[in-house]
Order: sequence, then structure tokens, then C-alpha cells
Amino acid sequence: MLFSRGGGYRLRAETDAGDGDIVRAVLAGDRERYAELVDRYRDRYARYAARMLGSKDAAEDAVQDAFVRAFDQLAQCQDPDKFVGWFFLILRNRCFAEQRRSKATAPLQAADAIATRESADEVAETAERLRALQHALLELTAEQREVFVLKHVKGLT
Repeated sequence: MLFSRGGGYRLRAETDAGDGDIVRAVLAGDRERYAELVDRYRDRYARYAARMLGSKDAAEDAVQDAFVRAFDQLAQCQDPDKFVGWFFLILRNRCFAEQRRSKATAPLQAADAIATRESADEVAETAERLRALQHALLELTAEQREVFVLKHVKGLT
């Protein structure tokens, strides 16, 4: 697993340590342990950010920025055992800021999932439905879009 901070990449072995243990170790001076948190949560929250922002590239930027911000503000995490919730709020705010700045006009990448075995009519129909869904999502407020993504994509209540 790789973590980049200051231009260098380091390979880190995954551990069974809890988030709180890792946060406390980082705050005590073992800054390289932060890579374990990045490795643990990067993919999960990159998918969330991609749904919120409609772009894989924008999502990767948002997640990277959120991890850097979380690292810089780690001492402000009041409950190290609940790091993931605290980090999620940073990422959520970062996504909302990006939406406000760019108005999130990029289409969802879901069209890539269309199977090649479908007939041309089915492909066109599926693509049209995806465009309509994207358009409908963009009509929602950022908060409504987040609720939709959390409910219908992440399966949360």
C-alpha cells in the first residue's frame, strides 16, 4: 500500500490496529502510521466522492485533499476511535465545496458499465436512461444528492 506525503512513497503493511490506536500513534510522533488509515479508507471514500462529484478524477483529488487536511488537523480529532466519521465530514465538506465551485457538470461514469453484448438499441436506451439519471441528480441540491447516493448506491438507511 502506498502513501505519498512530501513527494515520497512508502510501502506499508496493513495492521489490525484500530483507528484510535493509529491516530494516537501519529499524534505521538509516528507520522508514517497515517498511511494505514489512508490504505484502509481510500477506496471506500473514493467511490463515495465519485458518486457525489460525477468524476473519478475529481473524486481522487477530493479524497487526496481530504486526507491531507485530516492529517494537518489530526490534533483536532476529538475522538480518535471515531476517526472515520470525522474524516468523512472533511471529505463531505470537500465534495460540497467542489460542487459549488464547478457546478458538477461531468456525467457519471456509469455508461462504461454497459455490456458489449447488448444490441445497439439497448445500448442507446441504456445510455439515454443514464443521461436522464445524471440530469436528474444534477437538479438536486448537494445535500439531496448526498442522501440519494448514501441510500441508493451505498445501501444505507
